[in-house]
Amino acid sequence: MKKRNAFYAQSGGVTAVINASAAGVIETARKHQDKIGKVIAGRNGIIGALTEDLIDTGRDSATAIAALKHTPSGAFGSCRYKLKGLAESRAQYERLIDVFRAHDIGYFFYNGGNDSADTCLKVSQIADRLNYPLQAIHIPKTVDNDLVLTDNCPGFGSVAKYVATSMREAAFDVASMAKTSTKIFVMEVMGRHAGWITAAVGLAEDKKTPIPLLLLFPEVVFDEAKFLRAVREKTERFGYCCIGVSEGLRDASGKLMAETGTRDAFGHAQLGGIGPQIAQLIREKLNYKYHWAVADYLQRAARHIASKTDLEQSYAVGKAAVQFALGGHNAIMPAIIRTSDVPYRWKIKAAPLAKIANHEKMLPKTYITRDGFGITDKARAYLTPLIRGETPPPFKNGVPQYVRLKNIPLPKKLDMDFAI
Repeated sequence: MKKRNAFYAQSGGVTAVINASAAGVIETARKHQDKIGKVIAGRNGIIGALTEDLIDTGRDSATAIAALKHTPSGAFGSCRYKLKGLAESRAQYERLIDVFRAHDIGYFFYNGGNDSADTCLKVSQIADRLNYPLQAIHIPKTVDNDLVLTDNCPGFGSVAKYVATSMREAAFDVASMAKTSTKIFVMEVMGRHAGWITAAVGLAEDKKTPIPLLLLFPEVVFDEAKFLRAVREKTERFGYCCIGVSEGLRDASGKLMAETGTRDAFGHAQLGGIGPQIAQLIREKLNYKYHWAVADYLQRAARHIASKTDLEQSYAVGKAAVQFALGGHNAIMPAIIRTSDVPYRWKIKAAPLAKIANHEKMLPKTYITRDGFGITDKARAYLTPLIRGETPPPFKNGVPQYVRLKNIPLPKKLDMDFAI
């Protein structure tokens, strides 16, 4: 096998553990220096490939690369930049191949969610059409947990752990103040279409720690009257009520209740503000004093409370991506396959990108209670193993210590600049 270079890039919203996948790729590639030369990273995702803004990861030490495993966010920069269809954006795809050819890149590792899976598939297709030898492997990552053919998505378990912990802690706070002050706490979490993160909020309560908790899922049409009755009942019975709401909550017409009217680079509606909307509705209709919080970036950046399961799986899919590529695979994704709930066991299997790109895994109806406001035992059996285990980063002077790589650029080999 001819020794060729590898390209790695991060795409979409970052997570607390996406850098563990990067470490998995780089450390595994370094163990196969007879087959893989440089591991080249794209600065700011696929944009780095288009503009030939490339990073030589070999300039960072083994210690620095290992430290990625406890560092949140995207070490090489990420992006929200969607490549369109092959016919519509052929010039961009040809530019990618030109850059790959100039730097002798034979392996393409793209670390992201649904849109990234689609991009990775298209890159493999254009390479084939142009007779350029390239193995394209998509590495799963998304806090939304909505990729198909994988039991769960790296990044989700740590968000799930954060929101469950935050809601449990907030519930204790509200309970202590409810007699004379705040009776309602609302927490808005991410999840545009799928309510996986909202479901994870439900882990805040269990038989030993009961909490008057209501969940508002994007899969369940919001019924204002029914919701307000449930809030009143919980508050009158327990003295307070906690609510977890998805940013993707929809009304009876199917409209996103938090849609701002703008769209991101992927064409998705920009969302935000459903938490305060729900809190204000309760104030207006029931006259309860409230507090609300929007977890926003905090939920996906919280490396200090990352799930050990999530960290291990994030590293494993990065490692497997390299192993699959060396084994001759192309246009696939390392998928996590659950083999047992109790004890929790899992393995990695290659899944075809053609069956993953442009598909979305929704929260099953069997995971939502009949009243539409909670999670079932089946959901708990699925979710609980994903948040297990603690793996805190090193601390110094009371704050976590994270690594910033050198990110030294490779010299450009193409004369022509490329506008994006």
